[in-house]
Amino acid sequence: MELFFNPFDSLVCILLGISFTVWFTLLLVFIIVPAIFGVSFGIRRLYMKSLLKVFEWATLRMERGAKENNHPLYKPYSNAIIAKHPTSLEEEIKEIRRSGSNRDLDSAPEFEMSDIFYFARRGVESIMDDEVTKRFSAEELESWNLLTRSNYNFHYISLRLTVLWGLGLLIRYGILLPLRVTLAFTGVGLLVFLTSFIGLLPNGRMKSILSEKVHLMCNRICVRALTAIITYHDSENKPKNGGICVANHTSPIDVIILASDGCYAMVGQIHGGLMGIIQRSMVKACPHIWFERSEVKDRHLVANRLSDHAQDKSKLPILIFPEGTCINNTSVMMFKKGSFEIGGTVYPVAIKYDPRFGDAFWNSSKFGMVNYLLRMMSSWAIVCSVWYLPPMSREEGEDAVQFANRVKAAIARQGGLVDLLWDGGLKRGKVKDTFKEEQQKLYSKMLVGTQEDRSRS
Repeated sequence: MELFFNPFDSLVCILLGISFTVWFTLLLVFIIVPAIFGVSFGIRRLYMKSLLKVFEWATLRMERGAKENNHPLYKPYSNAIIAKHPTSLEEEIKEIRRSGSNRDLDSAPEFEMSDIFYFARRGVESIMDDEVTKRFSAEELESWNLLTRSNYNFHYISLRLTVLWGLGLLIRYGILLPLRVTLAFTGVGLLVFLTSFIGLLPNGRMKSILSEKVHLMCNRICVRALTAIITYHDSENKPKNGGICVANHTSPIDVIILASDGCYAMVGQIHGGLMGIIQRSMVKACPHIWFERSEVKDRHLVANRLSDHAQDKSKLPILIFPEGTCINNTSVMMFKKGSFEIGGTVYPVAIKYDPRFGDAFWNSSKFGMVNYLLRMMSSWAIVCSVWYLPPMSREEGEDAVQFANRVKAAIARQGGLVDLLWDGGLKRGKVKDTFKEEQQKLYSKMLVGTQEDRSRS
């Protein structure tokens, strides 16, 4: 059999080898090594500033083109908002009675048919402006960020915008996505391998130090896989061992955002597949708290394990997201009281994402985990701010619900988020009867209270 030597094939192999060597060298020098030592060359922040200039230019071109072509997307608007002053149930019913009859609430403290209009109007207002449901959909942007997912029609306004959008598509999927996928596999692979190796070492100070270094390094590599640009504020308030770190929850990547700046004991349910492999390897090197599916519903068992961990000052702070579900970066919803019943010092953390570069919110009812991560890796970047708030403790006479609400209010205030009392569980469930009964009690109390005031006078 005669063999032929093709110089072209040899040249292709050499070029591929050189390309792989250059690619890996750049990856090692500019990403992996800085992640190990926790340093940054400022490339990501320069990239963010460049993107902002491009977005500003694209927005101006979009508005000008839409106006010239009378495009339906051009809708002049005013920033003026007509604010409605909050009024109580009693005041509004008094107003309805005065407008409908000569009798007011003081002269007629019993039920009137006109009172129904108050509850009917409030019901319609809740449907038209549902402050709960809209927290589970993507945050609206004031300008276009050259992503089709933010508005599919924007890139048809002008030829320049179409070309720019196509160039952005090529950069995100042709350059950034392969780089980010490579980094993600590198970070996860190193995490599994190194934590499994550290798990073989005897318990002691050396094992704890190595575990902390490995977790920080791997999480920093994963952060770079998202081109995450994070600004940490008030680092002197970072959670300490034996404490409980609570934060608002927008995305699964909240975990690596926080874990790239400090080590935490994770809390969660044991999974199968790749996630299960990661969990089993992590727990070998660090005392994370994983629960079986059957144990999650046992509140006493969960509380006891968390309490035992929090009382040990040698263990890492527990990281908990008390909302129990992801909210769309605009508000903070009700904190489950269980996290605040176990005692110990609570370290609140506020996380706020910049949606101009990519929407970090995970709508779990619409996207699976793999689909969501691909959307994150094909976005321009993940930009966010993290505020470490001063530690808080439960005050005398304060129950767990009041303590949870006080912590939640502090997080919402610092992060510029709307503080809502609604339960995030409404994402998949119906309104509890207690909410309906509360309105009924307010109305009954108003009538009974008015009658008592009249009898006294």
